[in-house]
Amino acid sequence: MAHPAASVPVPVPEPVPLPEPAGLPDPAGLPDHADVVIIGGGVIGASIAFHLAEAGVRHVLLLERDRPASGSSGKPIGGVRAQFSDPLNIRLGLRSLDAWRSFARRPGADIGLASVGYLFLLGDDTELATFTRGVETQNALGLPSRIITPREAADLCPYLDPGSIVAAAYSPTDGYALPKAAVTGYLGAARRLGATVRTRCPVTAIDTADGTLQAVRTPYGTVRTPTVICCAGAWSGAVGAMAGVDLPVTPLRRQIAFTGPLDPAPPRIPFTLDFASTLYFHNDTADGLLLGLSDPDQQPGFGRRFTREWLRPFRTAAARRAPELARLPVTGGWAGLYEMTPDHNALIGEAARPGRFLYATGFSGHGFLQAPAVGEIIRDLYLGRAPFLDITPLTATRFDGRADRATRPEAHVI
Repeated sequence: MAHPAASVPVPVPEPVPLPEPAGLPDPAGLPDHADVVIIGGGVIGASIAFHLAEAGVRHVLLLERDRPASGSSGKPIGGVRAQFSDPLNIRLGLRSLDAWRSFARRPGADIGLASVGYLFLLGDDTELATFTRGVETQNALGLPSRIITPREAADLCPYLDPGSIVAAAYSPTDGYALPKAAVTGYLGAARRLGATVRTRCPVTAIDTADGTLQAVRTPYGTVRTPTVICCAGAWSGAVGAMAGVDLPVTPLRRQIAFTGPLDPAPPRIPFTLDFASTLYFHNDTADGLLLGLSDPDQQPGFGRRFTREWLRPFRTAAARRAPELARLPVTGGWAGLYEMTPDHNALIGEAARPGRFLYATGFSGHGFLQAPAVGEIIRDLYLGRAPFLDITPLTATRFDGRADRATRPEAHVI
């Protein structure tokens, strides 16, 4: 079934210049060479830096134009799940869930993981059929998801009106965590293992010659390198263009709001999503709720200012599924960017030319939850060994220059 979010046209604009950095770069300066330069200090870049350094790769340099987690990784909803329809996404989610659960041991940080489960609310028989097929695929790959009755769903999430749905899909192993803590944990461990991280230092050009990478340029110096890994999120199109690589990534604003502390405090609930409307909510860390909705009227662009017009469709959807939410106050919120691709699946791979230009971007809202597995995959691609998962179907060349061609559908898109 085509999800409402998937029907929103997502044109691929011309790459735009990267924003200027805020303030001065880290005082330690830049090395004059690196074996690998990672562009982007969000959770994907941080995971890759850790996995490369852990594998013994020397002279790993991560460059971030602002501060770590200052882009999309600083403002996601923090969901971690393996409830997808595409087997590739399920396997990426499963591998990452294992890593998130053991994050306190490796790399060693508290990320506030709450394994409360994901609860998809299904409003009609068509949605139920879609998710029933998804559950069958998930179960075959080892995820303990299941279809449950409306009454069982309301027992898990008391805000729900069980009469408004026909069923729900639930996986108890999913949940949410704190993205900034994950970025900090990965980068701290990467530094301890010898990686170098430089912030407030944008890449302004990538030098190539005879089909190979030569160097990256910054306002503060040039770094010679044979390998670049693009993890620049919504800005990846501009980074790819510097090297002559087409990365069809479009920025799309997404917003969330907070209720502030509620009295009485909310019960502990799953990460709950209404599939038809894309309404979602879960507990925050201050006795309140986080509220969100993927506004179908949002147009592509780099704007990140929080506005409130999307709260009207949110309250309309809430009145149908969880009436109490429609009446709750909103004390504030924030806006961040999804890095969208035409088929809502990630771009992961290595360009044929120039040699040794790798990329991990375009996660379309799923970057945080897939970050551990992606770090492993890029590490293995760099080292020339087979990753645990064949990601050939996720390479950017699947679009063959046609950004309107959706080649890997993913039904479980919010």
